[in-house]
Amino acid sequence: MSNKDYENQILEWRARKYDGLVRENGWLALAGLFWLKKGRNLVGSNPMCEIALPERAPTFLGIIELKGRTVRLQVAQGVRVEINGKLAQKAILKSSKDAKPSFITWDDMRMVLHEHAERYAIRIWDNQRNERYSLPSLKWFPINKHFRVNARYTRYPDAKISDQPDTFGDMVEDQMDGYVTFNFERKKYKLDVTETKDHKLFIKFKDLTSGKETYPASRYYYTEPVKDGKVILDFNFSYSPPCAFTEYATCIFAPPQNHLPFRVEAGEIYKG
Repeated sequence: MSNKDYENQILEWRARKYDGLVRENGWLALAGLFWLKKGRNLVGSNPMCEIALPERAPTFLGIIELKGRTVRLQVAQGVRVEINGKLAQKAILKSSKDAKPSFITWDDMRMVLHEHAERYAIRIWDNQRNERYSLPSLKWFPINKHFRVNARYTRYPDAKISDQPDTFGDMVEDQMDGYVTFNFERKKYKLDVTETKDHKLFIKFKDLTSGKETYPASRYYYTEPVKDGKVILDFNFSYSPPCAFTEYATCIFAPPQNHLPFRVEAGEIYKG
């Protein structure tokens, strides 16, 4: 790949990252995250509701009931709600971790049952939020091939579960499927990773720019698919997690073993 093609590839990816933040039902359309209590949770724009919708929503949209690990929705009479594109008055909700989550829509608002650390919440998108239209351009380090290195992926015989910090200051369990090893400036390093269904590797990492030029808690990075145990680590594609842009994200951050002892001057800069 020529230098020009490589640069264009990164610039196009950066444009997609910005679009993912501001598009319809993107991160900046998020308008709420409400943790469910056991039993009945009222949904609507009435301030007394446990799940508070924006003012233009119905005063009372319905009830979401949490019983054990089952979450049910009962829509209020006269309110038109769709679940995954079909009108519905009641449903057992599938969470965001399910292959086909139950997306609830009213007008251009959307809700989903969100699962994090074995707890359930209702996440709300409101596509009329001003934040979608006021985000300035993202800021990036100059493209630098010095931070593009060859690596080897080793899958653990059995996936490891490790405690990692999250948005709320808690330690939560996350799965590490294997690790990558690579050489950088004549030293060898190792990072624990999670493998996706299409054999890409998801890496959460910190480095000596964290809390200075980059997001303090972590940056994220997805590799290209692994081929015969080989993969390229290109930190020019690293980016700030969603919680850098919205208080309604539930991010998990890099474990201690993924703290790199050098400056990764590539990828997204955090403006705070």
